[in-house]
Order: sequence, then C-alpha cells, then structure tokens
Amino acid sequence: MQYGMSKTVGLPYEQAVEKVTAELKKEGFGVLTTIDVKETLKAKLNVEFPRYVILGACNPPFAYKALQAEEQVGLLLPCNVIVYEKGGTTVVAAFDPMVMTAVIDNPGMHPIAKEVKDRLERVIAAV
Repeated sequence: MQYGMSKTVGLPYEQAVEKVTAELKKEGFGVLTTIDVKETLKAKLNVEFPRYVILGACNPPFAYKALQAEEQVGLLLPCNVIVYEKGGTTVVAAFDPMVMTAVIDNPGMHPIAKEVKDRLERVIAAV
C-alpha cells in the first residue's frame, strides 16, 4: 500500500525544512511539533543517523472538521511531513490522508482527506 507522497528536491536539507515550513503555512498548516530524529537517536541510543526531521503539521479548520466527523481521528493527527537526507539528496514526504479513509469507515472523512491531500501535494510540488 502506498501511504505517502514524496519528492527528491534540489535544496540542501536546512533550506528544504525552511521551504516546507513556509509552504505548509501558505496552505494553512502550522507546525505543532518538530522531531529531530538524528538528534534524538544520538541522545537516546548514541547511534549515528542521517539528518531527518518529522514535522507535525496541523490545519486547524480541517482538524476540527475531521474531529467532528470522527472523534477518534485524533489517533492519526497531526499530518506528518518529513524531510531527510538520502545519498547526498534531500527528500520531502507527507502522509497521504486518503489512507485514513481506508482505515476509517466514515464517508464524511473522504472530502476532508481529499482536500488535505490536495494541499499537501501543493506543498510538496512547491519545494
């Protein structure tokens, strides 16, 4: 099952993180959490890992609509967007919200997930 959307970008890692954050903002998303996986794994396990960040993005109006349609959808929120280095390149990826519609048997989630997916696709395309 394909569960995400991704793109290798022509930006250095730091610039890609900044650009993704700015593009998310343009689409109405704020970044609620930032998890620096490289730093966390070094601190907790003393292992080396490439630069990798998980951005917990939230669009409050869509989160509200989704929670009204399905209160336990919070288990799948916020929308995770990742930026990481791989083989000298930078990759940007986002969870495909349409996957939620396969997990949640609630037709009210379909239009919400579709709109969020469209916005996340525009974010990735703009980076």
